[in-house]
Amino acid sequence: MLAFTFPGQGSQKPGMGVEWVDHESWELVEEASQACGRDVAQLLLNADAEELKQTRNSQLTTFVLSMVVLDAVERTGVAPNLAAGHSLGEYSALCASGALSFEDAVRLVAERGEAMQIAADEQDGTMAAVLGLDDDLVVSACARVDGDVWVANYNAPGQVVIAGDPSAVEEAGEKAKELGAKRAMGLPVGGAFHTPFMAPARDRLRKALSEIEVRAPAIPIVANVDAAARQEAEEWPQLLASQLCSPVQWRQSLYALDELGCLTFVELGPGTVLTGMAKRTLKDINTMSVATPEDVDTLLATVTDLGSSGPSAGVAGEHLYVTERLVVSPCAGIFSPKEGLQADHLVSVGDVVGWVAEEEVRSPFAGLLMEFMALDSERVTARQPIAWLRTR
Repeated sequence: MLAFTFPGQGSQKPGMGVEWVDHESWELVEEASQACGRDVAQLLLNADAEELKQTRNSQLTTFVLSMVVLDAVERTGVAPNLAAGHSLGEYSALCASGALSFEDAVRLVAERGEAMQIAADEQDGTMAAVLGLDDDLVVSACARVDGDVWVANYNAPGQVVIAGDPSAVEEAGEKAKELGAKRAMGLPVGGAFHTPFMAPARDRLRKALSEIEVRAPAIPIVANVDAAARQEAEEWPQLLASQLCSPVQWRQSLYALDELGCLTFVELGPGTVLTGMAKRTLKDINTMSVATPEDVDTLLATVTDLGSSGPSAGVAGEHLYVTERLVVSPCAGIFSPKEGLQADHLVSVGDVVGWVAEEEVRSPFAGLLMEFMALDSERVTARQPIAWLRTR
């Protein structure tokens, strides 16, 4: 079992788009700019650390680069069984699963970042990482403070983030050290995210969510709010809204993925934060971060090796990522499969498998058609999986 995980705010860095400029997947950056009315390429290529640290910029750039990486990975045919994203990364996971169209997701992320920026500007807040202390004792440290401070992220064993009023956060950090924490370290953020301080942003986000279509994810997505794997479309608008004022249950999400049988965790997007958390939380797993075109090649080689060796050798389904490929839609529109084409038919490179909005869907791979992943007359988005092939 393979899980894709997607990073959140804080993983961005200056120039993180440079290595992707000449890659085919870079076309998503222009699409993102058109969708949100901002110059995303400029942010990915030229923005300095201070500019990228702004919530409205860090969220948008992290999401778009994660989708560029995802697109490059999808072109290889590697596909996950499960997905999850840390905070902002939940939007990436939903987009990766087909629950959100790319354009809608870009607009939502831009609106979310703007709303959180305004909420942070209006209510002074900060965050701090408490290291080396059990979760319940971190909660206790916050409860011992006469001020607004809460747990915001359960990231990994011995790694919890608290947030709230700056003086309350500082005092809670001291209480945590009295209870045995090794360290309480302030984070360079401009707000108390995932706390009640974000209530104004949540209200604005709810309105934006009501104006877009959310579809059922093609694969289970483990939610930040309760670490439960979910696949029902109607649940996600409320989950995304609640997420802004609720702690991110990331450690619990990793446990949930592990219990579902996930053996390989691949982080897609800038940074390696989630990879480190997975290694710290779980044993006997495979982990990898994909942030550059070279990493995509390494991923394909690594997944191929996992099909025949390593701790996951012999596990049912592991060969899926070695021998199977996805044919994706070239555009958005109504899908019509090729008449007479059905499971077990042999498909050659360049064969038409159907049409989307009168544009041909051609297979870049040769193999046996296992099944169509889109239904006749279904409305699909650009790069949504259409057909599943097994190579020979």
